[in-house]
Amino acid sequence: MIFVTLEDETGYVNLVVWDSLAQRARRALLGATLLGVTGKVQKEGAVLHVIAERLYDHSELLGDLVTRSRNFH
Repeated sequence: MIFVTLEDETGYVNLVVWDSLAQRARRALLGATLLGVTGKVQKEGAVLHVIAERLYDHSELLGDLVTRSRNFH
């Protein structure tokens, strides 16, 4: 299982990616600058979790936009 923290202008969401999906979508998971996700949303108090079902690399939609990632490792 892999945990990914996603952030947008509204806050954070915890993405849970099971190993089988991580292996199938490895390129998107590790290389996408703009990651799309479909899955099931779970809410525990104020904390949101998304159990990922599919991952998409939408990086091409950024065009020439310069982006920077905040890596926490």
